[in-house]
Amino acid sequence: MDFDLSPETEEMRDMVVRFAQRELAPPAAFDAVDFRRRWLAAGRQGLVGSSVPTAYGGSGLDAESAAAMMEALGFGCDDTGFAFSIAAHLFAAVMPIVEFGTPEQKKTWLPALGSGEWIAAHCITEPEAGSDALRLRTRATRDGDGYRLSGSKCFTTNAPVADLFIVQAATDPDGGFFGLTTFIVEAGTPGLSVGQRYEKVGLRGSPMADVHFDDCLVPATQVLGAEGSGAAVFSCSMKWERTCLFAAYLGAMKRVLDSTVAHVREREQFGTPIGAFQAVSHRVVDMMVRHESARLLLYKAARGLADGTGDEIGPALAKIAVSEAAVQLGLDAVQLRGALGILDGEAEALLRDALPARIFSGTNEIQKNNVARVLGLNPRRRGTGRL
Repeated sequence: MDFDLSPETEEMRDMVVRFAQRELAPPAAFDAVDFRRRWLAAGRQGLVGSSVPTAYGGSGLDAESAAAMMEALGFGCDDTGFAFSIAAHLFAAVMPIVEFGTPEQKKTWLPALGSGEWIAAHCITEPEAGSDALRLRTRATRDGDGYRLSGSKCFTTNAPVADLFIVQAATDPDGGFFGLTTFIVEAGTPGLSVGQRYEKVGLRGSPMADVHFDDCLVPATQVLGAEGSGAAVFSCSMKWERTCLFAAYLGAMKRVLDSTVAHVREREQFGTPIGAFQAVSHRVVDMMVRHESARLLLYKAARGLADGTGDEIGPALAKIAVSEAAVQLGLDAVQLRGALGILDGEAEALLRDALPARIFSGTNEIQKNNVARVLGLNPRRRGTGRL
């Protein structure tokens, strides 16, 4: 086993870190204009289209290299929400077009999505369909050469700034796994509207809102994959997201871990650096163990995705490990800073940003169910459950 990244990948990581530190500093509060400025800069640097094939203007990175890119972005960019938005765009919305799109669809949308000119959002979650993703109430009804979409999506990342929406809707409400269909819908399409931006506990640099479809007519040429293949499209996007997106948390964790080590070396109590106290030093070692363990699981999953193994367990385990490690590392970083930890700063920001990680991309409880199902412990009834 080789645990080292290639020299080319290491060089890319260093470049991404330097770029993020130089160009992606966030404003004090979310600003849509500044968000778009940073997005275009990230596009010029090749980040938002990193895993798009070179034929369509991307860098053509495989899953392992894409994870390394996201890890570097999470380390170099203080705004984990911005890194999260890039990952949601790339892995949940763009990669489905890469893997399921027709040549014409790829030619039409991938260049702008990969260059940073356009931003994509993935519409799946609904008020009544979160973990139970096959029970969507958004309907797509055939109308001549197109489909009429009606329904609402919630908690949609990038919705307030998106130019393109990847939408999951039910074409056969009783069809279970084969009842969903994926649509590509451009912003400005009549019948599509976006609600107010949410104010969130964490990931504040990532805009999120509800999306509504009111008799929204979408041409049949904008079906992604075949009718009834929506669940397969969604499953594919989640493998990318559960692996590569969470690499951004590895970078953020390493940044906070490094600063925590520096803090306990310098902070003195009772005439000695607090890092000399066993309670403190052991907590730091525990932080390192969690980070390194989660990192190994994630890169193992990324290697499997790059090799096309079809592994279902690896991405689920990586998602669980990284999200739980990020929350605990955030708690430890706050604790070791004492009163400074509850002031505005990177320790409390990591903790706030980490809390949603146990929920999105399928809750950690659902991931455990998925692993147990693959092991044959709780076979899922046909047509139910999160993918």
